[in-house]
Amino acid sequence: MKASKLRAKADTQTQAKAEPQPFRPAWWHYALGFFLLLFIGFEVYQPALNGPFVFDDVYLPFMNPTYFNQSFRMWASVRPLLMLSYWANYQNSGLEVEPYHLLNVLLHVFNSLLACVIVGRFLELVGEKSWRREVLAIFSGTLFLLHPIQTESVAYVTSRSECLSVFFLLSALGVFLYRKQTTISIPETIAVLLLFGLAVSTKEYAVVLPALFLLTDFWFNPGFKFEGIKRNWKLYVPIAAGALLGGLAVLEVLRRSPSAGFQLKAFTWYQYLFTQFRSICAYFRLYFLPAGQTVDHDFPVSHTILEQGAIGYLIVLLALAAVAWKYRREFPLASYGYFGTLLLLAPTSSVVPIQDVMVEHRLYLPFICLLLITVDFLRRWKIGIGSLASVLSAVLALCAVLSFQRNQMWGNPTALWQDAVNKAPAKLRPRSQLAYWEKASGQCAQASEQYAAAATLEKEDSALLIDWALALDCAGKEDEALTKLQKAAQMDPNAHVYSQIGMIYGKQSKIEQSLDALATAEKLDARWEMTYVYRGNDYMATGHPEQAIVEYRKALAIDPANQGALDNMSAALRQLGQKR
Repeated sequence: MKASKLRAKADTQTQAKAEPQPFRPAWWHYALGFFLLLFIGFEVYQPALNGPFVFDDVYLPFMNPTYFNQSFRMWASVRPLLMLSYWANYQNSGLEVEPYHLLNVLLHVFNSLLACVIVGRFLELVGEKSWRREVLAIFSGTLFLLHPIQTESVAYVTSRSECLSVFFLLSALGVFLYRKQTTISIPETIAVLLLFGLAVSTKEYAVVLPALFLLTDFWFNPGFKFEGIKRNWKLYVPIAAGALLGGLAVLEVLRRSPSAGFQLKAFTWYQYLFTQFRSICAYFRLYFLPAGQTVDHDFPVSHTILEQGAIGYLIVLLALAAVAWKYRREFPLASYGYFGTLLLLAPTSSVVPIQDVMVEHRLYLPFICLLLITVDFLRRWKIGIGSLASVLSAVLALCAVLSFQRNQMWGNPTALWQDAVNKAPAKLRPRSQLAYWEKASGQCAQASEQYAAAATLEKEDSALLIDWALALDCAGKEDEALTKLQKAAQMDPNAHVYSQIGMIYGKQSKIEQSLDALATAEKLDARWEMTYVYRGNDYMATGHPEQAIVEYRKALAIDPANQGALDNMSAALRQLGQKR
């Protein structure tokens, strides 16, 4: 009897040795992983680090001269934590662009590390304890870092809202997943609520996080029961109240937003929903096959359920939902990942209309759920660790190359918008943006041609005519530029267009006509500082530096950073000194 017990004990010890033991990373493993991700991330994103502010970047608070040297309270009317990050950048480096990009990349690296940790925990929840858990977790974090679809969220300064809000959101999810017991403790609840509040104060779509917690508690309880939700009422009651308040804040933002909300006239909420059936499928495709990326997708609206085959995409999404639910026990991570992706896309891809119906940075939030779909299938692949590591390394290398190429475009706005024009030749905005950057780089004749092409795509408006006129003026075609400006003034008389008319007359030495146009500009808007800069230039041209100084001071009183006024003021002071 004693011998049989000894044999049984020996067999148990042998079996324990044969079974792969789960690897428990030490703190220095995470530190080493972070520095590796940091090095790789900055290498891949290096081409975009000195890329200029583009597109909506020009509408950020630090681009507004009225915010010059203002306190943070002037910045933080919406998304206070996001604006705090911009304010800190601006206080330290002004309009030097590289620090803004550096912070975006740093946040992205932190998010990649969080993705690694979170995917590892999900793999543990489904019983994955072999070496595959660590390999797939590391792969997930690195794929989060290197996937080319992420480039818009990282290389675009305006998309810091994605990086920063997802940092807090993933941190909250990490605390929720790594709680010590099934029932969340009071300190853990406080930590989750704090991180949730920080995420919402960065970007409003984070209000969806409580729904993800509910899905998680339901999905990873035995038998897909509601026991976990009941046990964690201490979290769900206050977080539901927070989500409600956040939802009210979202409604207020939408009420004031010119580019989102139910007041949009371009399409209705249900037309937007029909379009999103197609957009969601396109997002899945871009994750698994990142081809055809562009900064500005030409994605027509489905005004009916049949237009552009929207009903077919709805059927696909419903069929996938049915399959995910049916096989939720066999493929828990993939099925959870599918529903989680739909859930995290819901704030931007459901019934609330947004002017841009499809943009790539909307994948940044649900990317963590897409990773779970990926690893659920990879963990079942019956190949050795060497073979699996080789395949995954090849995937990551390809993603790094594709991301590097996209970042080269983000570092060169002319190339970025030329790519967008090539992929959407019938869309006005990419062509207008390309023309703007061609003019900025001195390619004025090409810019004029792009504006001419843009004018054939949609009805001419005052803004297009002004931009076109400035390109013509830059190309030396002043008379044509004046014709465009005068046409724009008939459409929409404003200080901008009349100041440009005055500027061109001044260049032609037609001082009387210039002063008349500038007087009209001042009547229309006395706060348009360029009126005074151009009038000062007229006085300089006619030998009256003392009057020019008065005008430049008026411009600087409105915008102390106006470089033209500063430079010309110095020249006027020198001329006045010589004259005396």
